[in-house]
Order: sequence, then structure tokens, then C-alpha cells
Amino acid sequence: MLKAALGGGGKGMRIVHNEGEFFQQLEACKREAKKGFADEKMILEKYVQKPRHIEVQVFGDKHGNYVYLNERDCTVQRRH
Repeated sequence: MLKAALGGGGKGMRIVHNEGEFFQQLEACKREAKKGFADEKMILEKYVQKPRHIEVQVFGDKHGNYVYLNERDCTVQRRH
């Protein structure tokens, strides 16, 4: 998967299925990243099919007190 280094929310992301489409997808990602984030740097990472996006909230203070507020499944919020 190609990802814009400064991206977020699925913008500037493309899944590349084979070697033949790599450069076409790379150029499309770079254009989108440049337009959306003013930077065309890319990250290449392995695409994981059917992932889960789990968030955990932890709050702490300067006195070393921490509280954990359970996890939540945010998978439905994500495109990739």
C-alpha cells in the first residue's frame, strides 16, 4: 500500500495489487498528497486485508495518575 507520509483519513492512499500498476498508482498518490498536504513524500507498507482499527484511550496527569477508558472498535470509520 502506498500512503502519503503527511496524510490522514485515507487521503493519498492506494493499494497496489501488482507490479504493473505500481508507478501509475505512485504518481496518482503523489499528486493527491501534494494537493492535500503540500508534500509528496510516500510511505510503502504491507496491506493487511480485513484489519481492525482499535483505539484505546488513556489519560494521565503530571502526578503519575492514569486511567484507562476501555477500547473501541473504529473499523467502520476507516476506508483502508
